[in-house]
Amino acid sequence: MALPVVAGVDGSEPSLAAVDRAADEAALRGAPLRLVYASLWERYEGASFAPDVGEPDEEVMAEDVVRAAERRARSRQPAVHVTSEVLPEEPEYALVRESRSALLMLLGCRGRSGLTEALLGSVGVMVAGHAHCPVIVLRGGPDDPARSGTGGRVVLGVGEKPAGSAAVRFAVEEARLRGVPLEAVRAWRRPAHATTGHPLMTGEPAHQGERQAVETLEEALSDVPGDLPVRRRTPEGRPRDALLAAARDAGLLVVGARRRPGHYGLQLGRVTHGVLHHAACPVAVVPEPA
Repeated sequence: MALPVVAGVDGSEPSLAAVDRAADEAALRGAPLRLVYASLWERYEGASFAPDVGEPDEEVMAEDVVRAAERRARSRQPAVHVTSEVLPEEPEYALVRESRSALLMLLGCRGRSGLTEALLGSVGVMVAGHAHCPVIVLRGGPDDPARSGTGGRVVLGVGEKPAGSAAVRFAVEEARLRGVPLEAVRAWRRPAHATTGHPLMTGEPAHQGERQAVETLEEALSDVPGDLPVRRRTPEGRPRDALLAAARDAGLLVVGARRRPGHYGLQLGRVTHGVLHHAACPVAVVPEPA
């Protein structure tokens, strides 16, 4: 059986956008779609029960949410096979477990204290940091077409170890499936001791950093099919800032996350944290081999 595209749902506007995007991604891949609502309703003592139903109110609400999400997905992509499930557990752990048998996972951006565009919710950070499959976290405003659509170029942040990169393969696949260009970005910085007017500003160290960035890009893109339009960019500056600038009008930003021995799942670095919290477009976090 084909692995499904999974979307986490909770009835919120961000999660409905995730359902839309997940349905589109499933249709592109010819994959089934699985909708998951995770809740702790049965663990609460003294939970009230819905009249004439004999079930906790939250359980009834969850069932309503997933049924509505199913209808929405089928209406958007009638050819996609859609299933759903309500799980009585913490959403972070339920979704990480779901990722073990998923092709791709979609999550809506949930913020704290109303600052949805500035702060990513703990569920998104936890799942993106520990999932076993690529996770797309939707960014942007509710009216942003890049949020729920599949248009716009794909921007790829190229890491320090590009050989065999899962993020590169994912970005190439996304660009090909959607028929859009790929833009690969590898930032570089001048030596810390180089200052304005110092000979090193235009000397070998700065040029060496740029050359290394170019070489890293070429290594990462060595197996990209020749029919895929690819733009290579090696801006000077902090990697996070370079990726945020490149992703301003993109359809998707792709970054990798490497497993660290002795840690549970993935540990997101500063660059990945930064783009997850501040990117203007959806962000895909792709687990990389150790």
